[in-house]
Amino acid sequence: MSTEVLERVAGADAEEQVFVTLTVADQLCGVPVLGVRDILGEQSITRIPLAPPEIAGSLNLRGRIVTAIDLRRRLHLPPPPANQKRMSVVAEQSGELYALLVDQVSEVMSLPASAFERNPPTLEPAWAEFSTGIYRLEDRLLVVLNVAKLLALSDAA
Repeated sequence: MSTEVLERVAGADAEEQVFVTLTVADQLCGVPVLGVRDILGEQSITRIPLAPPEIAGSLNLRGRIVTAIDLRRRLHLPPPPANQKRMSVVAEQSGELYALLVDQVSEVMSLPASAFERNPPTLEPAWAEFSTGIYRLEDRLLVVLNVAKLLALSDAA
């Protein structure tokens, strides 16, 4: 993580929450920045035979094998266009690294904790299942993703 990002996180008090923002199927999402280990561009992914459909495969990150999870499949969304390059947000869970395949990673965003809202009843069930809540931004809705739930693959249908 860059020095600028670390300074921004260190400067954020309890009244702010800091997220790495990303896009999945045109939906703006956020994951807590402290849970992000790395951001990767397009990577070569090796398919894993007999793996659940949410598992895109594995990739090599500086000598470590990382399980790649396709967020579009995990959220029951249509696949991306065939020529679309995808990015990965690397998170750690129980000592293992996971790469969340997303359409795009945008920026680090600090938001006031007071603006955080629970999931509205109109949020699609596929999103609500993996969301801790939302932020209403000027022109978009930011869905805050629960990374631990996304990585709980034993719950995958």
